[in-house]
Amino acid sequence: MKKLSARRRHPLAALVVLLFALAVTGGLYAAFVPAQAAQADTSAQSLAIDEGKRLFAVGCSSCHGLNGQGSSDGPSLVGVGSAAVDFQVGTGRMPAQQPGAQVPRKKVIYSQTEIDQLAAFVASLGPGAVVPTPEQYTSTNPNDVSKGGELFRTNCAQCHNFAGSGGALTQGKYAPSLDGVDAKHIYEAMQTGPQNMPSFPDTTMPEEQKRQIVAFVRHTTNDEPNPGGLALGSLGPVTEGLFGWIFGLGALIAVAIWVAAHTTKAKKS
Repeated sequence: MKKLSARRRHPLAALVVLLFALAVTGGLYAAFVPAQAAQADTSAQSLAIDEGKRLFAVGCSSCHGLNGQGSSDGPSLVGVGSAAVDFQVGTGRMPAQQPGAQVPRKKVIYSQTEIDQLAAFVASLGPGAVVPTPEQYTSTNPNDVSKGGELFRTNCAQCHNFAGSGGALTQGKYAPSLDGVDAKHIYEAMQTGPQNMPSFPDTTMPEEQKRQIVAFVRHTTNDEPNPGGLALGSLGPVTEGLFGWIFGLGALIAVAIWVAAHTTKAKKS
């Protein structure tokens, strides 16, 4: 009886064995599964870069060079980052139809998948601004519109007009209208500073402030109808006063002529 009781297992022995098995299984999972996921991500990224290089050679290399080094017809793309490509190609500005003082927005000729591949290739040439995530440019705070309005009038209204309607610059250049521009592209423009626009990196303008500006622009140009009806370019009292002067005075002159033509003296003559 003593020998049997000596050989009897401790009640916690099964629990210890179970915990040991779980620890070993978890260690193996942590060692192999993340490595496989990372390998899959690397393979997908390499494939995107290869496809982007092929698209770049066909549609972009004539101006920017086969390796994005630039030429007399186009600047170097080394270090511009994926955000610049997503903005320029995603708004139809690139590929450019012809050289000029400024490249206008036009119809997009690439799909979003192809744009992502082009961006991956250009990003591989050197570090630069990265395409933002929806959380970076999507506002959930109702106060962001008013705060963004203050920031916009301080940093952007000098060129884009206080309502984002755009404006003329020097030497045939202009600040484009922001009406209908996607929120992601507004954020990317602030990141990269396309053409004549200065860039606003996070060291100059934090992510939160850029998101607030996006919220204001979207609210002003996309979300709300003009309460006065005809916007008149949203240029303020100058155009409104000119409209009232020309059409109001013209209407008064027309009424005066009509009245004069229908007087008794005019009828007798």
